[in-house]
Amino acid sequence: MRQLNHSIIIFQRKEELLVCIQVNRAFPSSAVSPSLIFLVREKDVCWEYAEKLDGNKVRCKFCLRVLNGGISRLKHHLSRLPSKGVNPCSKVRDDVTDRVRAIISSKEDGKETSSAKKQRVAEAKSPGNYSAIKALMSVETPSPIAKIFPPITHMGPSSSNDGENAERSIALFFFENKLDFSVARSSSYQLMIEAVSKCGHGFRGPSAEILKTTWLERIKSEVSLQSKDIEKEWATTGCTIIADTWTDNKSRALINFLVSSPSRTFFHKSVDASSYFKNTKYLADLFDSVIQDLGPDNVVQIIMDSTLNYTGVASHIVQNYGTVFVSPCASQCLNLILEDFCKIDWVNRCILQAQTISKFIYNNASMLDLMKKSTGGQDLIRTGITKSVSNFLSLQSMLKQRPRLKHTFGSSEYSTNSYSNKPQNISCIAILEDNDFWRAVEECVAISEPFLKGLREVSGGKPAVGSIYELMTRAKESIRTYYIMDESKCKAFLDIVDGRWRNQLHSPLHAAAAFLNPSIQYNPEIKFIGAIKEDFFKVLEKLLPTSDMRRDITNQILLFTRATGMFGCNLAREARDTVPPGLWWEQFGDSAPVLQRVAIRILSQSSEADPLQFDDIDMTSEWVEETENPSPTQWLDRFGSALDGSDLNTRQFNAAIFGSSDTIFGL
Repeated sequence: MRQLNHSIIIFQRKEELLVCIQVNRAFPSSAVSPSLIFLVREKDVCWEYAEKLDGNKVRCKFCLRVLNGGISRLKHHLSRLPSKGVNPCSKVRDDVTDRVRAIISSKEDGKETSSAKKQRVAEAKSPGNYSAIKALMSVETPSPIAKIFPPITHMGPSSSNDGENAERSIALFFFENKLDFSVARSSSYQLMIEAVSKCGHGFRGPSAEILKTTWLERIKSEVSLQSKDIEKEWATTGCTIIADTWTDNKSRALINFLVSSPSRTFFHKSVDASSYFKNTKYLADLFDSVIQDLGPDNVVQIIMDSTLNYTGVASHIVQNYGTVFVSPCASQCLNLILEDFCKIDWVNRCILQAQTISKFIYNNASMLDLMKKSTGGQDLIRTGITKSVSNFLSLQSMLKQRPRLKHTFGSSEYSTNSYSNKPQNISCIAILEDNDFWRAVEECVAISEPFLKGLREVSGGKPAVGSIYELMTRAKESIRTYYIMDESKCKAFLDIVDGRWRNQLHSPLHAAAAFLNPSIQYNPEIKFIGAIKEDFFKVLEKLLPTSDMRRDITNQILLFTRATGMFGCNLAREARDTVPPGLWWEQFGDSAPVLQRVAIRILSQSSEADPLQFDDIDMTSEWVEETENPSPTQWLDRFGSALDGSDLNTRQFNAAIFGSSDTIFGL
């Protein structure tokens, strides 16, 4: 039987894949080798995420947005990559995004033609590029960290060794440049690694000069084009200005201005306000300029944190811009509630006892191995980006691992080790056997969980202003239910929540958003609709300031609240709890056009300034670090202030690793 050799070439034409299979029959070398071409049509796998409409239009099954341009534009929509001028999908699942990105990446792998390759080689050989070739051939002086941790070389081919060495190099890059570990969760992080891997051996990254000139300008241009597409949406959805304050390594008070809308949040500008941070007039003028940059008619809300002169700036904005609301950062306020919980005596005592256990485990390598063996490799502590979040997440994890912890400390392997006789061990066993301690842990977990859930909701990067009122109401109800037999504890927690809610978090905009949220308005279990109606009317008067604008608003409100017309159709009913509120109004609110416009603008706003991460493990946290007897493996702790944002130079790195001597580097 003659052997058939074949090659497969994939073309994409509109919504179909054309698979061209070229079969070359094996003939004697003297013969001409004819080829048989078979064209096979294959339906694009991405059609399962879309609905084909008339013409060249498709509807995304996740966000229901209609796109022009067929399946190709849908892929870029689902990939959430900044390309093709397509707005990213706000509802697509992460696994779908990963799948679509892989499809796009595989398609682009073979794009470079042989002529392009020849041109690239010719350009490299041209006299004009001699300096570039020289730069590529030059041998750079190894970095300080490379001198201490030289690259590992392995004899013979081994993909596993190559992968381990690559991970090691990446880790050292993070350490040397004091990068936050959460950077590794950035979508662009893995994209960067995949792009580099496609370049093959010998690729060298762009220099600092190229980054700050050529690439900075290119990326700025790309972002500018993307932002113009997003700005077109503001006429419908409006936008939120987010003022995020922070202090850099030079003790400068900086204010970052971000702009958020349903499609995405992007950076607007950063201002050094060190000299005027307490000057209300200056800050008011600064916010004025930002509002004017974006257009007063486009701005629905301004979110600022408590470090600014909130009251003074807010009063100025409200007086000068009748349709703009000023709100506090929801995630910051929820975090402050958890922080106040930690200050209650018995809660603080519970946290300290739990930290005694975690410190003992994490500062003994063999004990840590034994614990992970009992928990199936799971960590005991879960620290977040704030101290209070870390405390309650770790208590939650410890409660879940309670039987495994007891098994660890009671095992024969534990009793035969030297650390079983340490004083800390006696304290740990006493705590683990204390039923009062575990009851306190259970209470802390039960009381904090609704607020942690609220943090996840408002920090998810999606418009959440319509859910804040319900989240806070449910959280307070959970406290009342849990402490139904303990009025004293119930009052202590509720006083904290009510204080933060009344003085900081509550806003008429939140009440109006709750009233207009279909999942709340039509939920028979919700009892606070009557209580928020007055705030809803105040917001309407603010957004519709003239009687002409409010002419038919009463009838439109009745259509909505009574679920008549399109509001009551089967599609609208089925989508109440599954479709984002703003999009629900866009689809089903046509019978109430004035109220529809107001609802879309309100429900499209975000509610937080800085997303919280819930799975950061900070190995210098209070749950791990022992100040009296630091673990020798915690060598990064010795960087001190070098890791807090200031420059980490050779001398600091050397001192951190080896003490004060500079002789190793010859400096």
